[in-house]
Amino acid sequence: MSSVNTNEISDKKMARRALVGSTSGAIIEWYDFSLYATASAVIFPKLFFPNTDPFIATILSFATFATGFLARPVGAIIFGHFGDRIGRKNALIVTLWMMGLSSAAMGLIPSYDSIGIWAPILLVLLRLIQGIGVGGEWAGSILLSMEWGKKKQQGFMASIPNAGVGAGMLLSSAVIGLCITLGGDSFYTWGWRIPFLASLLLLVAGLIIRSKIDETPSFRKVQDGEAVSKLPVLDVMKKHPKQILYSALVKLAEHTPFAIYTTFLINYSINNYNVSSSYMVNTNTAASFMLCIFIPLFGYLSDKVGIKRLSRMGIAATLVWGFVFVGLVSTGVHALIVTAMLISMIPFCMQTGALPALASQAFPARLRYSGASLGTQIPAIFAGGIAPMVCTYLIQATGTIWSIGIYIAIVSVLGLIGTSKLKNLSEQESTLSAGNESSMILKTPEDVKA
Repeated sequence: MSSVNTNEISDKKMARRALVGSTSGAIIEWYDFSLYATASAVIFPKLFFPNTDPFIATILSFATFATGFLARPVGAIIFGHFGDRIGRKNALIVTLWMMGLSSAAMGLIPSYDSIGIWAPILLVLLRLIQGIGVGGEWAGSILLSMEWGKKKQQGFMASIPNAGVGAGMLLSSAVIGLCITLGGDSFYTWGWRIPFLASLLLLVAGLIIRSKIDETPSFRKVQDGEAVSKLPVLDVMKKHPKQILYSALVKLAEHTPFAIYTTFLINYSINNYNVSSSYMVNTNTAASFMLCIFIPLFGYLSDKVGIKRLSRMGIAATLVWGFVFVGLVSTGVHALIVTAMLISMIPFCMQTGALPALASQAFPARLRYSGASLGTQIPAIFAGGIAPMVCTYLIQATGTIWSIGIYIAIVSVLGLIGTSKLKNLSEQESTLSAGNESSMILKTPEDVKA
């Protein structure tokens, strides 16, 4: 067998391993992150904010949920820097440690009744660590898979790790749903801790899998061409600020409705329509299962119809569906609330199936980790982070749930603007003239063919 064929077989094997490693790691980290999202709606208002008005307790619980999103841009900066300096793989090992240990520690925090104000303080600190980890994980897992795949399959390869979001949600919802079935007060006494402590087992599994993956060909070419940026975050902010902004608008349109469909809807339905916690958690589990199927499906379709085109279609569908969603929820009929959440996953998956490749292709390989991280994690503050609080406030201020439909429409319009303006710079060529600073973009093989 020739050395060429041997290398091709080896590359295919490593591509499969990278796909499994990036996806499994994403599942583990989003299990931890989604676990907190569900807990903030179902568990934490009772255990960590028990002496306040139910409305205030909900706001405070969602506020601690939002701190994780506030920290995600910090993670994007830190791991964007190291991901473009030392490689995708090494950065992702660290994010996995951060997520696993912080989640397990949450399962050990005493309740408010035991240590008072220190309980929510510790919760916030650990949530900040989670946010930093996820802020660095998202782009890294996408690039680890996409950069090992073929160019004609970039949409599909990038979407698979993104489906780890759904798989992580599915796993966390299933575990919480199982623990809720514990009799009496067992769940709120000790049963809720089990899903968080289980993070340690997932952490070990994820580290074993990721340790067997090689660095991506794109980053190795950057290293071989001596084109590694000394300050990639500053470089990408200086050279491609509009790309970061447009990516942020697309992410805003994708993630804001999703936070409404899941985190906010669970709490709103429980408090206003007498829907049981287990009923909504099980609905969230079914929605997560849909993500596992439809995100890769739409990622595959994005390679056929065009990544940007599919993204626009998903945003337009979300704009229209937002008002139908509100109409179904406002009936208060449990079956229609479930239907609203489940159908919402379709336009969301259209967006999120295309977004990973769209955001990654918006930047040249040498600055791709930093650019994709900043472009998707900065809007996390205004999307998933504060969306549940904004919805709670809007209903309180306007007296109608229809204000949520307008909220979804506004972010969708912004997303359509971002998608139309975003450029594909993955094939960008540039040169470094003599005497320029070393942080300038170099002409490298991966910038010619990403």
